[in-house]
Amino acid sequence: MADISAQDVKKLREKTGAGMMECKNALVECKGDSAAAEKLLKEKGLAAIEKRSGRATNEGKIFIKINADGSRAVLVEVASETDFVARNPEFAVMGNAIAEKALEKGFTGPVEELSAMVTDLATKIRENMSLKRVKSVSASANEYLSQYIHGDGAIGVVVKLGSDKPEIFKNEEVTSFAFNLALHIAAFNPLYLSREKVDQQWLKEQEEIFRRQMESDESMKEKPANVVDNILKGKVNKFLKEICMLDQGYVKDEKIPVAKALEELGKKTGASITIADFVYFKVGSDA
Repeated sequence: MADISAQDVKKLREKTGAGMMECKNALVECKGDSAAAEKLLKEKGLAAIEKRSGRATNEGKIFIKINADGSRAVLVEVASETDFVARNPEFAVMGNAIAEKALEKGFTGPVEELSAMVTDLATKIRENMSLKRVKSVSASANEYLSQYIHGDGAIGVVVKLGSDKPEIFKNEEVTSFAFNLALHIAAFNPLYLSREKVDQQWLKEQEEIFRRQMESDESMKEKPANVVDNILKGKVNKFLKEICMLDQGYVKDEKIPVAKALEELGKKTGASITIADFVYFKVGSDA
């Protein structure tokens, strides 16, 4: 039998995260060949993951990186079976490394190179996990990107502002406003930026649902048709205010809509400022 030192076992454990006895047994089986033992442990880890592959991965964490010149951001969701694993420091290191790699190489979605980074940690921890989503957001010279991650990575947001005077994006009041908009999106999860962006077919379907609800309401049956129509319009209008970001009450002052807060900032800075786009990621959701 090969002479297996405690130092050999320790090195293998540091590389693989496997238990001391498991590392020693792998070295014995591989006659002291540490590379072969590492491969053997990885194969065992993959086998363990395969056994757990049917388990749901509804936990996880969102990671966001914006490059140095602010021209591009990447959002990443890595899913895990348990919240315990999602809080593991190694999980955070891996997720940030994936976001950095996606940013560096220009990846716009999950690719094998990024998924392999998840597999490496999964074989070590022996829990089913996956690279669920990767989203890239680009900004031109007259646009600005800001980000916000809520809590311990449960929600991640990137918001993109535009202006006819891009120099205002060096103004601390403007950058703070951009951050607050990202916070607003995390808090209120608008489905659309504005009413113009709402899918009209989908909106008609929602209106029809409201109409059927009203038809089943006894108090509506005695009302004239024009009154019912006005009530329906009111319901649709209220619904749009709830789902369209520009209509929502601004998170820092809910008495005014986001559109008004944006307009006031524009007047104050002497620039036209618009919200060009936003991306909202929530762990365990497709939204």
